[in-house]
Amino acid sequence: MRNLSLVASAFRTDPVHRSSHWLCARPKRPPGWNVAAMGAQAMLKTLLYTVNSLLQQRRYRAALAVLKGFRNGAVYGAKIRAPHALVMTFLFKSGSLREKLKAIAQATYTHSRNLAYFVFTYKGLMALQSRLQGKNFQLHSFVAACVGGWLVFGENNHINSQINMYLLSRILFGLSRLAVEKGYIPEPKQDPFPIFAAVTWGIVLWLFEYHRHTLQPSLQSSMTYLYDDSNIWHDISDFLIYNKSNAQK
Repeated sequence: MRNLSLVASAFRTDPVHRSSHWLCARPKRPPGWNVAAMGAQAMLKTLLYTVNSLLQQRRYRAALAVLKGFRNGAVYGAKIRAPHALVMTFLFKSGSLREKLKAIAQATYTHSRNLAYFVFTYKGLMALQSRLQGKNFQLHSFVAACVGGWLVFGENNHINSQINMYLLSRILFGLSRLAVEKGYIPEPKQDPFPIFAAVTWGIVLWLFEYHRHTLQPSLQSSMTYLYDDSNIWHDISDFLIYNKSNAQK
């Protein structure tokens, strides 16, 4: 026992042990640190309580809905555009990696910004019309969206062009279904989708082959890759592995 006590005493007085113990010790905090941390936590809790109370106020609901609409538009626009721009840029655009990343960032920013601006404008005008006339009418939605579309998506660029054409295809479907529901046109006895598909593909390939300049550039690129580039090869490398050989690029 006496030997064990001597070993323990020597270990406690050993300089290496003392240094490791010093490294493991908690650093000393300045005086008043706990008070400052507790004060900051209390301020944060008070701020969160105030914000949450404000969000529950019914009189601010319309304005808050406009702000959240702006937020949702920005987030959704980025989610939709970023992967699309990433794929299209690396598939069809040339240039350095920096130039490609810059193009992806610019397209994502433009889509996100425009969608945020549009939602903000639309919801703001809807709230304004409701406040002026006491309630919402169907015309309010049309007017607010027309103003937002003119201000935000009226500029003729490739981002707005893609968004507007995407919406056009959807509203044509929607109006067709509405016309059937309202009885303006008789309900088809057979599914008209095969006819729709046949006419759509017939027209787009006719335009591509004989009036290519009328199609959107991104669609031209996609169809060139599918229908023109598949006519050209020199050996197995650009027949099966690559679309074009290094000499062609």
